[in-house]
Amino acid sequence: MHVSPKYIMPVLLLSCLAFACPMQAAADLKLKTVVIDAGHGGKDAGAVSPDRKTYEKNITLAIAKLLGQKIQAAYPDVRVVYTRTTDRYVTLNDRAEIANGCNADLFISIHINSFSKSSPNGFSSHILGQSGNKDRDLFSFNQELCRRENSVILLEDDYATKYQGFNPNDPESFIMFNLMQNAFYEQSILFAADVDSELSKGPFRTNRGISQNPFYVLWKTAMPAVLLELGFISNPSDLKILNSSSGREQIATRLFNAFAKFKRKYDGSLDYAVEVRKDAQSPAVAEKAAVRNVSYGVQILLLSRKLKDGDRALKGYSAETYPAGKMYRYIIGVSDDEAGARKTLQSAKKKFPDAFVVRIEDGAVTRL
Repeated sequence: MHVSPKYIMPVLLLSCLAFACPMQAAADLKLKTVVIDAGHGGKDAGAVSPDRKTYEKNITLAIAKLLGQKIQAAYPDVRVVYTRTTDRYVTLNDRAEIANGCNADLFISIHINSFSKSSPNGFSSHILGQSGNKDRDLFSFNQELCRRENSVILLEDDYATKYQGFNPNDPESFIMFNLMQNAFYEQSILFAADVDSELSKGPFRTNRGISQNPFYVLWKTAMPAVLLELGFISNPSDLKILNSSSGREQIATRLFNAFAKFKRKYDGSLDYAVEVRKDAQSPAVAEKAAVRNVSYGVQILLLSRKLKDGDRALKGYSAETYPAGKMYRYIIGVSDDEAGARKTLQSAKKKFPDAFVVRIEDGAVTRL
């Protein structure tokens, strides 16, 4: 698909680092089903190379199959579901329904980028949301990217009825995404970050970052979901990688490594949460807290850059920042009272649905 000249915002992410899963049996929390979505297909060719010989739909299918094979070989207990395994047209609704119908734990949508000029190159990851750049609203930033990715809707008969009046050519239609809250921001951004880390090792030269965008297929999936743009079909260097078996193999391997990282965190999320709760209530930890610098607060954001006081992204809150690798945690209501932090959480969730209580000990932040 084509992208506007102002493509890809800097990384701006909502709160994450831990899973907001309800307490269930440990077996229920394991990543058991992954849906791999090869973008486009059939009458929808997707982006096409300048020489008209390479189609996005074929590259996405090849990479999707390679990734699925690697997952199945390493994790026989994980069910791998494809939205398509042949060159056939699949609607955006059907792609989401396939994932929802099999109760998937992760949805990976694979795409290839394109541009009117040959210079743009590299990969990017996208999760559901409006543009996070405070200086660019949803309609002025990445609108062309979103319009073209969603435009396959127009290939369907009676699309206005099927998609509840959503028209990818009408900016007002994107208002619907402003009204939706994705319950899987944390997990989606966690997987996107793993992909970002792995693909930064190659084969592409440029990492275009992670962004939030209103893609219909991500909005309709009821699970962690990430859309990946794996190189530019319009860039000679990227196209060479995408057309080579070794390049596709390397891409699939990077994506598999990201999946493996994500699965370890996903499967271990319950045990980690239980361990933290037990430790927080034990006499030993209580005694240790008396001599250590221990406080509590509510994490509302995890961002790649530092915000100034009064930034609109903080939605009126005053937050303290704590480093988290190359990211920054934004924590409000910091005090030595856990009960107070939990009270703050109740009000914070109205503006930040994914907010959660954290324990801060000597500068180290742990989710409770």
